[in-house]
Amino acid sequence: MAAPTRDREPRQADAAPSRAPAWTARARRTVRDPAFWADWTVVVALIVLVVVFASLSDVFLTAGNVESILVASSILVVLAIGQTAVVATAGIDLSLGSILTVSSVVLGWAHAGGMGIAVACLLCVATGLLAGTINGLVVARGKITDFIVTLGMLSVAYGAALVISDGRPVRVQDQFLLTLTTGSLGPLRYNVALAALVAVLGHVVLFHTRFGTHLLATGGAPEAARAAGVDVARVKIAVYAISGLMGAIGGILLTARVGAAEPTTATTLLLNSVAAVVLGGVSLFGGRGSILGPVAGALLLTALINGLTLLAVSQFWQPIAVGLVVIVSALMMRFRR
Repeated sequence: MAAPTRDREPRQADAAPSRAPAWTARARRTVRDPAFWADWTVVVALIVLVVVFASLSDVFLTAGNVESILVASSILVVLAIGQTAVVATAGIDLSLGSILTVSSVVLGWAHAGGMGIAVACLLCVATGLLAGTINGLVVARGKITDFIVTLGMLSVAYGAALVISDGRPVRVQDQFLLTLTTGSLGPLRYNVALAALVAVLGHVVLFHTRFGTHLLATGGAPEAARAAGVDVARVKIAVYAISGLMGAIGGILLTARVGAAEPTTATTLLLNSVAAVVLGGVSLFGGRGSILGPVAGALLLTALINGLTLLAVSQFWQPIAVGLVVIVSALMMRFRR
């Protein structure tokens, strides 16, 4: 009886060290897998960006500058979530920046006309929802490609903003908006907390509701989704309405931050919202969604601009840097699972 016991002990001792090489081999294979790096592109890029700028500037990681990055990214985070809903259905909303503009102008016009800030904000939200719903109706019921529809709405919304404001900024002074941009909820500014709340709600809707399942199914395989009983047209109308709503919320945040409703095209915000979605791993072909990814993408783009500004890099070079980051991210998408 003693001999078998002695035989088993060496085998157990031999087995223990064999686990380490197996684990190391798996880790090595994972690191060498291009798909792994593609899936974690935005996280890796954000970490590298922080390390580089922190080493080049003593100001970058100070509490004040980090707060500035979070505040500056709050609008882009909200827009990126709206854009994510559309892109996940294999669409794109080119009118998002102009919807933000016209919603902001409506807010300023209503407030300047003597309406209370609550009514002005409701009209702002209604404007965004209306524009987004029109986009969705024309795309889903009119069977017209989203690129053309939202490009047309881009022009319509921008023109409406110019007509309403007569082409001039509308000054908006209100304690509510001032508190929204300067007040704090614990360590977070109210506008940052609002963006975080929108992100959490977006994650819940996308991954923990039937609508989210239908949304991803519509983007991945619309015919199969239709055969399974999903109202594809209704889903598309809803996602463009959500995008319009996010544009309106972005308009409120921008008006609060600037102190005025400006009838200028928000082209940079539009392009950056698409860039954040791409960086975040949302497939432009639909069927694959994420909320954390686009949020991280928005933070990365904002931190990139902030870091370049701290290093006194000309603002003329900054769009080039953003464009290169997006192009590299798009190339990495080829390896995503």
